Amino acid sequence: MDASIIALIIIGVALVLYITEPIPIAVTSILACLALAIFGVIPINTAFSGFGNDIVYLMAGMVVVGNTLFETGVAQKIGKLIIRLVGSNEKVFIIILILIATIPAAFLSNTAAAAMMLPIATAAIAASGGKFSKKNTYMIVGIAAVTSGGLTVVGSPPQLIAQNLLQEGGHNTIGFFELSLVGLPVIALLILFYLTIGNKLQKKVFNFPEVAEDASTFSLDTDSDKPKSVVKMWISVAVLVFCVVGFISGLWTVGIVAMVGASVCIITRCISQKRAYQTMDWTTIIVIACSLGLSAGLDQSGAGNLIARTVVDFLGEGVSPWFLAAALALVAVILTNFMSSTATAALLIPIAISIALDLGFDAKSMAMAVVIAGNISYATPVSTPPMTMTLSAGYRFMDYVKIGGLFTLLAYVLVILLFPFVLSF
Repeated sequence: MDASIIALIIIGVALVLYITEPIPIAVTSILACLALAIFGVIPINTAFSGFGNDIVYLMAGMVVVGNTLFETGVAQKIGKLIIRLVGSNEKVFIIILILIATIPAAFLSNTAAAAMMLPIATAAIAASGGKFSKKNTYMIVGIAAVTSGGLTVVGSPPQLIAQNLLQEGGHNTIGFFELSLVGLPVIALLILFYLTIGNKLQKKVFNFPEVAEDASTFSLDTDSDKPKSVVKMWISVAVLVFCVVGFISGLWTVGIVAMVGASVCIITRCISQKRAYQTMDWTTIIVIACSLGLSAGLDQSGAGNLIARTVVDFLGEGVSPWFLAAALALVAVILTNFMSSTATAALLIPIAISIALDLGFDAKSMAMAVVIAGNISYATPVSTPPMTMTLSAGYRFMDYVKIGGLFTLLAYVLVILLFPFVLSF
């Protein structure tokens, strides 16, 4: 049997297991990667190569840095400050988080933004005395981080891939803030969605008990009498600042920056090695790493290319530029929910540029359609790292489908309606 068909079958079975959850989602991810290796789709070292990916090191390092902020008491102080600013209104709290997340996501990366924002959100939730909850907060913050990463050409990898391919081909490149013409309306739509049907739908769908941190993890008791070291508090703040500056400077990869920060936290005993292990979100780490393996399976087997080519061939040569852009965006949205946005962009953008040139359309516009779609995929926890990080709130796979999937649909409709005003047809 062709490797691409085998890969599609394995991904399909994994999808069923993700939806029904008869076994933990992390175990499903591992088994899917094992199946790709067992059936010869990709080598086993490729199937599990995600564990050596820079994004995984970013995740692991920032979890340690974020938990260090709790250990030293900094996060609790930030949480109390946010509570004083927003009061007890959870809607206002979440809108503030959405707006705050847009800045680091646009100028650093959406993954780095989520890694920094979620610990701060947790601190504020803990300080709220039960007025705010992780389950009503985390997914929205993840969606905001993913969307905001699409505001500039440096917010997420698809933009950088598109820029490189367009430049190498001698085509017009994307302006630094050009994507904001679509990204900002999607952010506005997210706020409107949450203030209306989103908030009510969340309360109906998220009917599981609130995830509580136990004594084996970091303390969320903001009124604890345990004395905190001022020196360690300042060290943890300095480490966080170092990470932000490191992400912006681009001197090292984001994974190296995060791991250096985590190492400093442990060396200075702001957090012990034992606590660093105890507070690590292993499920998220495993799912992110394995999702990269699944992505490699789709890519190297040709399954992703098969899907893309099938859709494009179905459209025919007489397709309009708007309809082609909408179709490419739809394929990108679907693929990004099951393979990384980076892999989707690397796969689809060359195809989009090639088709555009063959049909006499603007190459930059078709590349932008794929890029934009890669930043509006929220229907699964494996779609992008920021969405995977939110798993720690206790969400089930179908929770993402019902909430993130609905907003993905709304965002897709909005962006394709904006295409004639943003893209050059």
